[in-house]
Amino acid sequence: MNANFETAKGGSRRAGLGNGASWEAGSGGVVYNEELMPFTVKVVRTQAELAKAVQIRHAAYARHVPELAQLLREAEAYDHEEGSVVLLAESKLDGAPLGTMRIQTNFHHPLPLEKSVELPDWLHDRGLAEATRLGVTLGRVGHVVKTMLFKAYFLYCMEAEIDWMVITARAPLDRQYDALLFNEVFPGRGYVPMRHVGNIPHRVLALAPKDVEPRWGEVKHPLYGCFFRTQHPDIALQPASGERQTASREIVPAEATLAYA
Repeated sequence: MNANFETAKGGSRRAGLGNGASWEAGSGGVVYNEELMPFTVKVVRTQAELAKAVQIRHAAYARHVPELAQLLREAEAYDHEEGSVVLLAESKLDGAPLGTMRIQTNFHHPLPLEKSVELPDWLHDRGLAEATRLGVTLGRVGHVVKTMLFKAYFLYCMEAEIDWMVITARAPLDRQYDALLFNEVFPGRGYVPMRHVGNIPHRVLALAPKDVEPRWGEVKHPLYGCFFRTQHPDIALQPASGERQTASREIVPAEATLAYA
């Protein structure tokens, strides 16, 4: 596929960690577990994979926001936009789509949410990545898939040296991001209609990827062990930064001993 299906590339708006710093997690002497899953999570590379992502996206939105789902039967322009990638969770058994998420950076274009709000000064001139169009299958499998998609989002942002993960969340789904220690971008403002999600009111929340490990460790977050002490080789992402050329590899330990389950 063309660059529209490649991972995000750095640009003039990209802040990163500065001085060419790269990220590593973990320390010597720590034991890491490895956990295999009945599905894979990968970056969409082909039209067939994108069609699977669109299929599960539409089905998920049809359950909760059917009016918006009517607009999601086909791929969106955002899916092909530079600085945007689509993640697909796919069953190992039969290849069925189980979940999807789109990650959109501000390397080349403003974030979709910026059509509805003006971001505060502390988010200006920073590398941002917005997670959109999250959709998963029903049941317990869907819960695990959602968690692994979020892990992939986190890994992607760390590898790309994103300063802030930014999301919009409607009630009651916003509570899950509160539990992940996301911060209010507009404290006291509450829910704001978002044009890119059918003008449904959403909260705007943000979390710095580099802060996740220390913050979760400090509060003994229940997901800390999975997130930072478990390897999930079924999450396979290509290098996320065109500015930092590295060998093709999975963004998983030993360089970045991470997992989220």
